[in-house]
Amino acid sequence: MLIGLHDADMEHLKGKSFPNYALMKLAAWHKQQGHTVELFTPKNPFEMEQMTLDGMRPAEVYPPQRKAEIYNLIYSSKIFDFTPENPYLPETAIRGGTGYNVKTTLPPEVDAMFPDYSIYPACDYAIGFLTRGCPNKCSHCVVPEKEGDIKPYRGWRELVRPDSKKLLLMDNNVLACEHGIAELESLAGTGYAIDLNQGMDARLFNERIAAICARLEWVEYIRFSCDSTGQIEAILNAAALLRAHGVKPYRIFVYLLVTKDIDNAAARVEALKGLKNIRIFAQAERNDRKGIIPNKAQKVFAQRYVYGNSFRKETWAEYCSKRGFDPEKQKFNW
Repeated sequence: MLIGLHDADMEHLKGKSFPNYALMKLAAWHKQQGHTVELFTPKNPFEMEQMTLDGMRPAEVYPPQRKAEIYNLIYSSKIFDFTPENPYLPETAIRGGTGYNVKTTLPPEVDAMFPDYSIYPACDYAIGFLTRGCPNKCSHCVVPEKEGDIKPYRGWRELVRPDSKKLLLMDNNVLACEHGIAELESLAGTGYAIDLNQGMDARLFNERIAAICARLEWVEYIRFSCDSTGQIEAILNAAALLRAHGVKPYRIFVYLLVTKDIDNAAARVEALKGLKNIRIFAQAERNDRKGIIPNKAQKVFAQRYVYGNSFRKETWAEYCSKRGFDPEKQKFNW
């Protein structure tokens, strides 16, 4: 059998996307059954014919530009709501992932597979989860609806690759589960460099966890989330505990949610930037499923004020005044 795997997000984002965990597990399972597996992007048949006429054979393009009809099965996975559906994806394709349906899951026998990294040759690190789910019920997050409450999922030894010393963990709230904390503790001193790419909940941070983090080897940053003003004190406390263990603030990275209440986001930035050289990544709130689309003020705040590092030398009000931006009218007065 020939199996086609369609990474909808990678296609939409022009390859600038994270490897799809579900597709790698599907690839591993089908190869175990003796099937041939490849990444696949649905294309307009007329465009494919023109490519051939221009001297580009479909087999020379990555992902393969083959006609959908030649595949015995096609899977399409979509993580993000904003990723559009490819109009040339056949109706028979099996669709999964939060971007299609928040309730879709892999069959247990597929979920148990070690992912096949060969379908993403540029990926030189392992990915996975120690825990799944989250006890919080944040309005902007689909995890509780999709995965339920926090629970153990895997040990880190089940996730690492024999050809890499890097492990990227995608846990949504690893500190909310003793299994997750214990696994992090056992990773210390192993030589594996880790990244917790979803950010830790600083409200659960304590002396024990600070000591563990100080002993761990990190790919780059120690990440936290700051979605509300109630998390500011917790992040400042976590930074103080880390500093006491020799970890300076420039190693800290904070995801900062930007809702339509820009003043709230600005207050969080002002409180956090007192930590010298802290990294802040502002994310304008977006949830297409609920009709939440960021406005211009949110985008200017996230993309220009924070990402452009203007927040380090001026307040949001000063930034707007100097550049003639009116947050209420959401436009520059040029």
